[in-house]
Amino acid sequence: MTEFWERFSYYGMRAILLFYMYYSVSKGGLGFDKPTAMSIMSIYGSLVYLSSVIGGFVSDRLLGSRRTVFWGGVLIMFGHIVLALPFGAPALFISIALIVVGTGLLKPNVSEMVGGLYSEHDVRRDSGFSIFVMGINFGSLIAPIVVPWAQGKWNFHVGFSLAAVGMFIGLIFYAIDGRKYINPDANQAPDPIKANELKSVITKALLMVVAVAIILVVMALTGVFNIANVITLITVFAIGLPITYFVMMLRSEKVTTEERSRVWAYIPLFIAAVIFWAIEESGSVVLALFAAEQTQLQVGSWTIEPGMFQMLNPLFILIYGPIFARLWVRLGKRQPSSPKKFYLGLIFAGLSYIVMVLPVMMFGTGTKVSPLWLVLSWAVVEIGEMLISPVGLSVTTKLAPKAFSSQMMSMWFLADAAAQAINAQIVRLYTPNSEIMYFSIVGIVSIVVAVILAVMTPRIEKLMQGVN
Repeated sequence: MTEFWERFSYYGMRAILLFYMYYSVSKGGLGFDKPTAMSIMSIYGSLVYLSSVIGGFVSDRLLGSRRTVFWGGVLIMFGHIVLALPFGAPALFISIALIVVGTGLLKPNVSEMVGGLYSEHDVRRDSGFSIFVMGINFGSLIAPIVVPWAQGKWNFHVGFSLAAVGMFIGLIFYAIDGRKYINPDANQAPDPIKANELKSVITKALLMVVAVAIILVVMALTGVFNIANVITLITVFAIGLPITYFVMMLRSEKVTTEERSRVWAYIPLFIAAVIFWAIEESGSVVLALFAAEQTQLQVGSWTIEPGMFQMLNPLFILIYGPIFARLWVRLGKRQPSSPKKFYLGLIFAGLSYIVMVLPVMMFGTGTKVSPLWLVLSWAVVEIGEMLISPVGLSVTTKLAPKAFSSQMMSMWFLADAAAQAINAQIVRLYTPNSEIMYFSIVGIVSIVVAVILAVMTPRIEKLMQGVN
């Protein structure tokens, strides 16, 4: 229930945030230009995944998972409350900071806590995770229906208020039921910082803060401190961080020859994941704009709010999930290897963008098209997600060097962070006049990379050293 309401609050806010940023002030928005609004939306998503690294550290070394998740939820709730107040752009950026840090504290730790509810050999363990995943997807499904409806009926701030209320309800469930069921070990940090380490940790943290402050001051003094350049700075960091991790793992003396081979095998899969997430995550940016500007939203007497299309992602996951789970069980050892599933997933991701080329070619940019085109695009890309997302989580754990097992798991989240950071730059190129070129180029790039990955698959499988 905690994760249900956390996802309700996050996806409810996300369903209307883009429109809040670029709608005119007379419509209750902030009046940002569309390229800036789309870029902020993308870098926001990138920061959420980057902050998961902080959440892991705080839980492992400082607070323990139970308290880390609770305070993460509190920050998320206050982030939505700030956004619900009519204080303009300053409230937006304060809200982003609170929700980014809060989600970073909550997201990576709440999943780990589910496992802690069961002993190692408890047969209910997989069922528990199934219930947990259903909670995630139902929260993500309901929010884009309810929150955009409230925004359309009243205003944006009422919609953001519902997100805040959702997180508050989640915290109530967490506080009350957590006392009964959560493993007491979750109250303690598993690897607490020792007294002799504290000075070093504080010094490193202060150096990072000072370094960021110096960069921002220099930008201000040289007259380049603006939203676009700050987004570019974050983009460089989001791309540079996973590269640094790969170099560190490949050069580490703690990594065996076999493990190093598996890290090399993981690199092309990581690149494929970045391209996939760049397309999949565009649903709340590029496709959201297409929904608002170029889609028929009147179906009989019913008006579809643009944000409601965000329900298609979790809807198709709920539809496809049991089908693919059954498919892999039936295929058994005959199912495709992880690299094969990855390049098939990339093909579907590319085709989902090719689908969006068709209505623009057929009807032009000045004609609003059937909402079924968006439904079809989401239906196609979510097949790709079924081939890449759960498989990526699994293969990440299998290919991880023992010395970097936890940090390797962070790499999977960093793929999404890097993807959305790249999106923050390229979405500026998306306009009604460039739609055909935008969808075509991104879609073709995905399919071309899929073909390259298919050619490389025998070599990747060899580097995986027996991992399938």
